[in-house]
Amino acid sequence: MKRSGIADLPLHGGRVPPWLAERMTTLGTAIAESVIGTYGRSEFLTRLSDPFWFQAFGSVMGMDWHSSGITTSVMGALKSGLNPRAKELGIYVCGGRGSHSRATPAELLKFGDAENREADSLVRTSKLTAKIDNNAVADGFQLYLHNFVVTTDGEWAVVQQGMNASSKTARRYHWHSATVRDFTANPHSAIVGESQGEIMNLVDAQARPAQDAMLQIVRENPDATLAECRKLVMPSHHEVRAENVDLKRLGAVLAVAYQREFRDFSSLLLLENLGPRTLQSLALIAEVVHGAPTRFSDPARFSFAHGGKDRHPFPVPLKTYDESIGVLRRGLDHAQVDHSHKTEGFRRLDRFVKMVENKFQPRANFDEAVAHEFAISASVGGRSVFDDARERREARTAAERVGAKVVAGKVKRMQMELFPTNGGLAR
Repeated sequence: MKRSGIADLPLHGGRVPPWLAERMTTLGTAIAESVIGTYGRSEFLTRLSDPFWFQAFGSVMGMDWHSSGITTSVMGALKSGLNPRAKELGIYVCGGRGSHSRATPAELLKFGDAENREADSLVRTSKLTAKIDNNAVADGFQLYLHNFVVTTDGEWAVVQQGMNASSKTARRYHWHSATVRDFTANPHSAIVGESQGEIMNLVDAQARPAQDAMLQIVRENPDATLAECRKLVMPSHHEVRAENVDLKRLGAVLAVAYQREFRDFSSLLLLENLGPRTLQSLALIAEVVHGAPTRFSDPARFSFAHGGKDRHPFPVPLKTYDESIGVLRRGLDHAQVDHSHKTEGFRRLDRFVKMVENKFQPRANFDEAVAHEFAISASVGGRSVFDDARERREARTAAERVGAKVVAGKVKRMQMELFPTNGGLAR
C-alpha cells in the first residue's frame, strides 16, 4: 500500500520533560509492538511512512499535537524503546537529530554486523534520501533530522525533517522502501510541508529530461511535483480548536467512555474494570493500532487521549497515562505467555467505537469536553511544562531563603566572635 503526503509543522522550541519522555518511550514501544505483533513489521513501516498516522501517533503519546518537535520526540522515543528489543522485534532505529543523524551510517553498519547481512546498500540509501531532500528538492528547507528504520527483512523507512528559518516552519519527509522503485522518479512515500511557492525537484518523474540532458532545472509547484502525495497541513495556532477535530468521531469515543451501557461493554471487551477516563484514552490508542488510514485525517483528535505537555488541549493526565500503559502492557505480556488473544480486545474496542459512531452518530461538544478535562485534571495527575517552570521557581525561591538564613547565621557568628562582650553587637 502506497501512502504519501505534504504538510507544514510550525517551529517550536523547548524540550520534552523527563516525566513525559519516559512515558512516550513506554507507550510508543507498546503501540509499535502491538502493530508489529498483529500486522507485521512491514505494516509498521507503512504507518511510519504515513504523515497523518505519524501525527496521530505523536498526539496520542501526549506530545504537542502540531509542532515540529513531534518528529524528534516520537523518533527518539522509538529509538530508545525499540532498539533494546531489536533482536526480539526485528526492527532497528538509526540516526536522529543533529550529530545523531551523522551517526546513521555507522549504526547501519553495526546493524549489518549484528544481523550478518550486507549493509553498504543501506548506508547508500540513507545518504541518497538525505541528499535528495536536502539538495535535489530545492524547497528552502535544510535537513536537521534523519532517522533510518530498518527491519531484519531488509525493508526500511526514512523519516527526516528540514527547517525553513524564514517561514518558521519545518517540513517532514517520509520514505518507504516498499514504494521506492527508482531513486530518480517520485521516490517519496510522503512529504510533510506546506506549499512554499515554486520548488526545484530533480527527482520528479517529469524531470527525467533534465536528468538525462543535465542542461536545465525543472521548476514546478509542489502540488504538481508531488501530485500523488497525501497532504497534511498543520495550522500555526497552538491551541486545539473544534475545527481541528472530527466531532462525530470524538463523540463516539466520549460516548463509549462515559455512557454507562457502552462503558460496561467496552470494559468487558478489554477484560479490565476500567474508569471512563482510562477507557477514553484506550479507545484512541486502539484506533492508532487498528484504524484504517482514513481515520487519521484529524490527528488533533488523538490529543484527547493524553493531552499535551503545553496544556493543549489540556495538561497530561499522568495517572490515566500510566493506567493506559498498564492495560496495554498487560495485554501484550499475557499474549506472549500463553499466545492468547487478549490483545484482540483492543481490536474489538476499536470496532465497537466505530459501530457507536455509525449507528448513534454522537457529536461531541468540544468546549464542554475540554472544560471537563481541566476540571478533573488535578484528580488524574494533570501536568504540563508550566508546572515544571513553577516548580523550578519555587525551588529557587526556597534555595534563596535557605541561603539567606545561612548567610545571616554566618554574620551572627562573626559578630559574636568579634564582640563577645556585647552579645555580638557593636555599640
